[in-house]
Amino acid sequence: MDPFEVRMQFLGLLRKLNATQLSIQKVVSYALKYFAKCGEDLWECIMEECQKGSINHRINILYFLDSLCETSLLAKAHQPPPPVESSSQAKQASHAFYVDYVARDLAQIVECVVPVGRQGLPNLTSTRQILQNWRTKRVIDPQRIDEVMQMLATRQSQATEPSGSSSTAANKNAEHHLSRGDVVKRMEEDRERHKRLREKRWVQTQAQSSTAPGQGIPYNPYGLASFLPLSDAENADVALDIEFENEWETTSDWNEDDIEVVMEEREVCYPHLRRKRSGASGLTDDDGGEEPMDLS
Repeated sequence: MDPFEVRMQFLGLLRKLNATQLSIQKVVSYALKYFAKCGEDLWECIMEECQKGSINHRINILYFLDSLCETSLLAKAHQPPPPVESSSQAKQASHAFYVDYVARDLAQIVECVVPVGRQGLPNLTSTRQILQNWRTKRVIDPQRIDEVMQMLATRQSQATEPSGSSSTAANKNAEHHLSRGDVVKRMEEDRERHKRLREKRWVQTQAQSSTAPGQGIPYNPYGLASFLPLSDAENADVALDIEFENEWETTSDWNEDDIEVVMEEREVCYPHLRRKRSGASGLTDDDGGEEPMDLS
């Protein structure tokens, strides 16, 4: 099949894309199958459809890119390490298929999926969920994700703030009217997408590098969930526990409430150490030793 036929068939698949996993995986498989032959052309097709498609079709493309990135990283992880003596092959094997394209054009993709004005508000929440998922799993550099999230916050404030009558009329003319059927279809697709996104909200710790047998240089495979380290200064031989890091960032500092919880748990386990109800601060230590917990 020549590149023109590959491009036309891929465009046909993209235009029939919907929120079901069957449709998404069909396009993902096709894109990965012809990546080596015409990956750049297929990416141009994705960007073209993302720019001129409807507002509902653009969010479908973004969810397709989410699955495409995950599948690309899985395919990358299963590739054999390149030979040491071949620098060109090593450079070619260092790519992560379409993930590099997504990282390069991330700002442009988000601008298309969430356009300026109230027209892009229906896609705002879903876009943020996908970006947060990519940042949690280190699919793309977290700093780049943060830049795009700031742009989304700016667009939300601009879309919700009151404007003059002339600009309001211009925005209404620019917005695409959605029929009742399109609204119902969008609601059904949102339920399907959100269910799938909840299923994928898990993080698996993976080693960031490993040395291939018989080779002197480290081979860096892409893991299933933890893909990129936060910085180059981190030790590549140590597994990056992203799940622990996310929990640590969201945990509050040690305070008086934590002390009360510890005291209550201790009193449950060791009743003879229970504090006097009269308000005394001392502990009853008549028994002089630890007693087993009463499980009756």
